[in-house]
Amino acid sequence: MASPALRAPLVLTATAFFASGVAALVYQVAWQRVLALHTGVGIYSVAMIVAAFMAGLGVGSHLGGRLSLRLSPARALFAFGVLEALIAAFGVVSVPFYYDLLYARGQWLYAAPWFAGLLHFVSLLPPTALMGMSLPFLTRGMVEDVATAGRTIGVLYGINTLGAGVGALLTPWVLVRYLGLSGAVLVAAGANAFAGATALALARRRQGAVRSSSAPPAEAGVEARRPLGLWLALYGASGFCALSLEILWFRLLDVTTRSTTFTFGTLLAIYLSGSAAGCLLGARRAPRLGRPLRVFLLCQCGLLAYAGLAVLALAALPPTTPLLSWLVQYWRSGATFHFGGAWDPVRVVGLYMVLPVVLFGPATVLMGFSFPALQRAVQDDPLTCGRKVGFLQAANTAGCVAGSLVVGLLGLTWLGTSGSLRLLLAAGVGFAALGLRTYGARSPFAPFAVVLVLLAASLPGNEKLWLRLHGATSSLAMAAEDATSVGAILPWGEGWHVVVDGKHHSWLPFGGVHTRLGAIPALVHPAPVDVAIIGLGSGDTAWAALCRPETRSLTAFEISGPQRALLARVAARESLPELQGLLRDPRLTVRLADGRHAIAHGGARYDLIEADALWPYAAYSGNLYSVEFFRECARRLKPGGLMCTWAPTRRVVATFLAAFPHVVGPGTRTFLIGGNEPIAIEPEAWRARLLSPAVASYLGAGRVEDILPPLGRLRAVEGSLDEGDSVNDDLHPRDEFLAP
Repeated sequence: MASPALRAPLVLTATAFFASGVAALVYQVAWQRVLALHTGVGIYSVAMIVAAFMAGLGVGSHLGGRLSLRLSPARALFAFGVLEALIAAFGVVSVPFYYDLLYARGQWLYAAPWFAGLLHFVSLLPPTALMGMSLPFLTRGMVEDVATAGRTIGVLYGINTLGAGVGALLTPWVLVRYLGLSGAVLVAAGANAFAGATALALARRRQGAVRSSSAPPAEAGVEARRPLGLWLALYGASGFCALSLEILWFRLLDVTTRSTTFTFGTLLAIYLSGSAAGCLLGARRAPRLGRPLRVFLLCQCGLLAYAGLAVLALAALPPTTPLLSWLVQYWRSGATFHFGGAWDPVRVVGLYMVLPVVLFGPATVLMGFSFPALQRAVQDDPLTCGRKVGFLQAANTAGCVAGSLVVGLLGLTWLGTSGSLRLLLAAGVGFAALGLRTYGARSPFAPFAVVLVLLAASLPGNEKLWLRLHGATSSLAMAAEDATSVGAILPWGEGWHVVVDGKHHSWLPFGGVHTRLGAIPALVHPAPVDVAIIGLGSGDTAWAALCRPETRSLTAFEISGPQRALLARVAARESLPELQGLLRDPRLTVRLADGRHAIAHGGARYDLIEADALWPYAAYSGNLYSVEFFRECARRLKPGGLMCTWAPTRRVVATFLAAFPHVVGPGTRTFLIGGNEPIAIEPEAWRARLLSPAVASYLGAGRVEDILPPLGRLRAVEGSLDEGDSVNDDLHPRDEFLAP
């Protein structure tokens, strides 16, 4: 137990560290969102940003561990308060720095990918290094007795992780939704300021604390004397597995829940809460752990075995299994649940609580439990406790960075989710082998090794796994995966649905809204020579936009890697002449890229730019419905060029009107066409182009009849923002977050 003199300060310090955890996750989400504007929202860009963030934490942990040796407990607590104040100060200026300076004025700095990654690291290093230093300083400030070091450090880290979970939940649901990214970051800065003020006030009370004997407790036994290098290697390997599993779990949940912008924060909150619960539970038991190495290895083996078993059950249990049957029906329905629609309590609980808890809840508890066991093993002197915590956290963070890059980028592309999970189960066999060597054949590690091997052998292949998680029953269904996404093409009635990450985007054969979106702007423009389409989807919009013989090139920017290959597979097997013609058309170029980033940095100018239809509540959709994006497109148009967007909400209409001085659209405003110059209203000329032999033959009679009515209804759209109207902008994507 902590001494009476330390117990009250420990509670207040934990409260401050809770606030610090809240702030850290708000920063991570908000800064990642802003920095993704620099390099795009593709997997490689996001991986660079996450790796840079975590690398900064690791640098700070290592530096904090070294510096803590020079500080008394009171000075260490004072230093923690100063750290929090500095983080708060950086938070206040961070959005103007990252957005107004580096993005709005310094986009040219990010042209080279390798230099962009370096800039991400350098620009994130100051705040993340300060964050990484916090736990070593707090540990030095609060640990007074090695017998209770595991408990004290476990409580502090568990409370901080719980705060991070709260921050993950608050960021999408409350902070960004109502305050935007700038407001969210200012709230985080306030939380840091509170943490700093609390720590500075407590530092004076810590002056009289008396350090206990540094002799290691006898019950720690031989494990307390194991070299620190072994624990650094083990905790680094643990970080590799933990971050890799996090990537795989969120890939699985992204598809199975058909996620929206709220999904990631909600699921991350559950993940962090499970880890915090395990850490706090382990902290209570830490002083009584006589063999912490055994406990640590059992936790690693257990969490990996559970991860494999949960995925195997999800993929292999009969679809009529209780609790699983409703989920299978959801996968087969094609509908996407989103919080902007009618609330379905059963579906909310099932998708956003039951499913993630079953998939990874026990595993995250074991992750958290292993941390106090680790501290129980290594802490033998209050003077060096901060140093050891810092070095261990740096090793763990290095493992996390390696896991995000190896599994998140290479593993998902080369091995897929199922193959990557097999790789992690093999790592679990390594933990079991160390346990066998240390504790002998009669220990639980031999059965664990057998279970891990059997689970690895039993996991289904990638396509089989993903077809199950799409609810596919037809042998004609197909799926593919790489680091960017999971794609699928599923039989649906008389045609096919094209699915990306579980969400139904478009269909085959061509026809309907996507054909109209592609063809009508191409008919309005006098001669669309060079065309850009953001989003390939089924290829319908791109195919329709190529209806004019004047068009010489069309570049489709697609962020999903498997998309074109899947379209080629279905085109080779089924009678889909329009799709087959599109894939053979020499005018078509498909680029794997974030469309907004590619248009802004490509330097090309276009006669026509179109954004394929995207639901406004989809994650990162705000980047394609913001006034800044529309203005960037306006700058990339040739003289007389046009830009077309789907306009699913009143706010999108207002945003488009704020970006383009001249806009036309049908009376229903289902889509809008804008330009920098007046757009001549020439219904007869548009009709003549549509009915010309080349265009009519290309589109077919049925589609011509479908296009004629909305083409004839195009009128100038005029208007200004009414009082109280708001637009979507980069720093407050209101429609994406369902802001009122």
